[in-house]
Amino acid sequence: MRRPSPAALPRRQTRSLAQQVMEDLSAKIRKGLYQPGEKLPTEPEVMAEQGVSRTVVREAMSRLQAAGLVETRHGVGTFVLQFPSPALPLLDFKTVASIREVLAMIELRVSLETEAAGLAALRRTDDHLARMRRALDEFERDVKQGRSAVEADFQFHLQIALATGNQYFEDFYRHLGTATIPRTRLDTSQLALVPSPNYLLRTNQEHERILEAIAGRDAQTARDRMHQHLADSHERLRRAYESQGRL
Repeated sequence: MRRPSPAALPRRQTRSLAQQVMEDLSAKIRKGLYQPGEKLPTEPEVMAEQGVSRTVVREAMSRLQAAGLVETRHGVGTFVLQFPSPALPLLDFKTVASIREVLAMIELRVSLETEAAGLAALRRTDDHLARMRRALDEFERDVKQGRSAVEADFQFHLQIALATGNQYFEDFYRHLGTATIPRTRLDTSQLALVPSPNYLLRTNQEHERILEAIAGRDAQTARDRMHQHLADSHERLRRAYESQGRL
């Protein structure tokens, strides 16, 4: 079969090299350039094609294995598995529409992002803090200009995931996307029983307190404030919908 021609990939600063190599190989497998049962190129071949180190290649292969796309036979090589493999389907949060689904999604975020905030406090860099600050400043500008601030909201939480230094927090949060923000699914300003700008500015004040704890490297306070932020959001929505007899 025709082999994909070697070409250096453009490197995106927001993704690790291992993730980029993994995504490139994954795309080639999904497109059929590497067929089920076929052996992938050797480590030296991938290193030469992608312009990366052996460590990066091995990490990329580990991620392909975790995704159920390949298996490694020691001393033989890495082989493509049947696709799709018998694995759990990806969660599709674009289908979230009902209040029950939104509340369930917030419960998931509480467990995930509480720990992410604690890790971010321990591992963050000044650059992470600067990106979080920009997101909150953008959030406030959007609110004052009458916009929803959804993207800025998402970016703040994404930057916390990035600050953990754990690729899987980043991957999972990117997969969730802006669908994690309840007001992309519901008119939460109406449910909050306060004017929309006030509701959103209060949300951003909660973000500020989380950022303060992360900046101070106070992991437990960061966890507590993130947990409270999301739990309060969950409770406000639950009570509002109960009052309208919609739960």
